[in-house]
Amino acid sequence: MIKVGIIGTGKIAETHLKAYAEFSERCRVVALANPGMDKAAALRDRFGLDCRLVQDYRELLRDGELDLVSICAPPHLHAEIAVNCLEAGVHVLIEKPMAMSLAECDRMLEAQASSGRLLSVVGQERFVDKNVKLKAVLESGLIGRIVHAQVESYWWRGRSYYDVWWRGSWEREGGGCTLNHGVHHMDLLQWMMGMPRSVQAVMSNTSHPNSELEDLSIAVFVYDGGALAQMTSSVVHHGEERQMVFQGERARVSAPWKVYASQELEDGFPVRHPKLEEEIEQFAGESETLKYDAHTGQVDDVLTAIENGSLKVLIDGHEGRKTLELITAVYEAAITGGRVELPLSPDSRFYTREGFLAAVSAYPLPERPKMSAPKASAIPANAESGGEA
Repeated sequence: MIKVGIIGTGKIAETHLKAYAEFSERCRVVALANPGMDKAAALRDRFGLDCRLVQDYRELLRDGELDLVSICAPPHLHAEIAVNCLEAGVHVLIEKPMAMSLAECDRMLEAQASSGRLLSVVGQERFVDKNVKLKAVLESGLIGRIVHAQVESYWWRGRSYYDVWWRGSWEREGGGCTLNHGVHHMDLLQWMMGMPRSVQAVMSNTSHPNSELEDLSIAVFVYDGGALAQMTSSVVHHGEERQMVFQGERARVSAPWKVYASQELEDGFPVRHPKLEEEIEQFAGESETLKYDAHTGQVDDVLTAIENGSLKVLIDGHEGRKTLELITAVYEAAITGGRVELPLSPDSRFYTREGFLAAVSAYPLPERPKMSAPKASAIPANAESGGEA
């Protein structure tokens, strides 16, 4: 029986607890750690847990009672908590983003290597059927070489979203929609296409005067071989319609799922290619359905790696670092106004948290026009607040 502790008892901790509850025969949550004990107690009671409550997670590391922790604390605390847990011999599953800087990621990776414990970074979208199917089709070669990707990470968050004490701050949240919402699609993009050669980007804060951070960014990635990808990260898009579209030499595929294949006429103009579309559809239809999805799928992956002793997971610390490196490059490109080459060097001022904060503090996001508050009557009395991205 794997003994689990949850560090941080905010909204995302509920998602982790629901996932662990699916595997009650394999693991047991034995502790919740949070500075606010009332919040931890409320979560314990809601899930009917028989577990220990502590204000300081380090109490749990001294007596060796944990095998695995889920780190659900605010991003600026991720690196310190992860390093301390790994050095204490505890496996770590950590929420996105992995850390606040590449330097912190490297500290975490060093602690993981020296401890011989598992470090997995949450990327629940890799455990969703439509995304697994899409990746399999891309790797099959049926659509040909990818020449263009269009990624739309569209979310919407109101101003009060940034009234939470750690949000809206470069120092505590680490970044805006590019980091904390776009991270899901950024992870999928690098999982499906690999790391690009260079990045160019722009960003702005259009609608959230109580936040220091961007609420809209647009990035262009250039890959070896000439392929391009463009990605929009946003918390200002009504409807939150998200998609990933991959254009290959022979056909396009996307999530939400859609296939369209073309072949050329003698004059070079297109005509639809139904036979290839049928072949792609058949291949995609044969993809095995995942037994567990999203966070539950990733928790199963982590538990399995611990149980079989391999400690091999789909998203380890190196994969988590790649995603943060891509996001850091977007920020560097937007702030400097230039093309950023990858991989990023430790000599980059954006490599450390201190250097990153110094750079973004000097970057003036465009001044926002004054926006009138919505009339009270326009807000339904039973409106529900949004969850974590």
